[in-house]
Amino acid sequence: MESASASAAAGLLEHGAKELAARHLGRTAHNLSSSSLRKKSDLALLRKVPCGPLRRLLDNLQQVLLATKLVLLFPAVILALAARFFRFGQEWVFILSLIGLIPLAERLSFLTEQVAFYTGPTVGGLLNATFGNVTEVIIAIFALYEGKVVVVKCSLLGSVLSNLLLVLGTSLFLGGLANLGTEQPYDRMQADVSTGLLILGVLCHSLPLLLRYAASSGEHVAASWDSGLELSRACSIVMLLAYVAYLFFQLKTHRQLFEPQEDEDDGDDSVTQDEAVLGFPSAIIWLGIMTLMTAVLSEFVVSTIEAASKSWELSVSFISIILIPIVGNATEHAGAVIFAFKNKLDITLGVSLGSATQISMFVVPLSVLVAWIMGVPMDLDFNLIETGSLFLAVLVTTFTLQDGSSHYLKGLLLLFCYIVIAICFFVLRQRGSMHFF
Repeated sequence: MESASASAAAGLLEHGAKELAARHLGRTAHNLSSSSLRKKSDLALLRKVPCGPLRRLLDNLQQVLLATKLVLLFPAVILALAARFFRFGQEWVFILSLIGLIPLAERLSFLTEQVAFYTGPTVGGLLNATFGNVTEVIIAIFALYEGKVVVVKCSLLGSVLSNLLLVLGTSLFLGGLANLGTEQPYDRMQADVSTGLLILGVLCHSLPLLLRYAASSGEHVAASWDSGLELSRACSIVMLLAYVAYLFFQLKTHRQLFEPQEDEDDGDDSVTQDEAVLGFPSAIIWLGIMTLMTAVLSEFVVSTIEAASKSWELSVSFISIILIPIVGNATEHAGAVIFAFKNKLDITLGVSLGSATQISMFVVPLSVLVAWIMGVPMDLDFNLIETGSLFLAVLVTTFTLQDGSSHYLKGLLLLFCYIVIAICFFVLRQRGSMHFF
């Protein structure tokens, strides 16, 4: 009898563990990075509200707006709208919009995860992977609509450089200092997959550039700018196919490699939910609202970037490559550093490398194809210095992650690489923003 009871209990525990694992299959490292910035909600006061609909509304407001450590940045959204409406200086609209995008990006990750709870692990994982860099996609679409191809190319390039060198470098450096005396291990296979895709992306960026130089040198008379544009569009299709294969690899055949481990109690008030805290309709509605607000602020950023450039005496390219990604990746940056402190480098690498891979292999080629549909001539030729910086960043990152363990010096070297690249683009400001592309 006791044996049967024990067997039944073990079966229930195993069943519960499987259900918990199934719920986690759709969660990515990007979601865990955002979850490190969430905090537990105190629902004691809400339980005292007698009206059921009002109680649910207040609960939704608390979960969406207050259950984040970035709640103090939400006023920047209202201030950006006010600055635009009352026609304050456009540079103020620009900086307030950038700051307002930080909590919105984290909330988009939270709401996407809430929707994913109702869609199953595969669709949920696809949603989480697709919406991981939705802010960059929205900014790119608005910039393309206004014909600002320079802003699209520079901001996406800067986001890749920021994730590979700044986010990863800071995480490895601070994580190494927090764990002095020991090397921090990580799964090398996951890093190899991401760096392999990044190398493919560099190849697709290099070929249109090489074709242009071959045409200008007279080696291939038939080559022209149109040839480079056609090559870029073909390469973009290949990149998207490679990204689809990567998602199939990540979500289906080798998903165990990408399932982040979060089983330790870290002694803080961050929240990693194993069940939905919002209903499906509420999650969809709030996701739409936050996406709309992100779109509005993204349009503000795109439309005021030239004014900010003139006011600060910085080139549009420097602002797009350096400043916008630093602010735009702030949420991922903070989450990656937190997990590096906790000696969870697999999650840190999933955040930084995963985001860089998604931008390089999904957002960039998608922007090229969307521009094609819109009649905007955008190619993958990012010019010599930009493509060279991308190539060297991927090369340095690949060599840094070869041995499966890390220490603070590796992170420091990545940070030095980012600083040198930032100085390079800062110096080029004297030639004006038209130097780029």
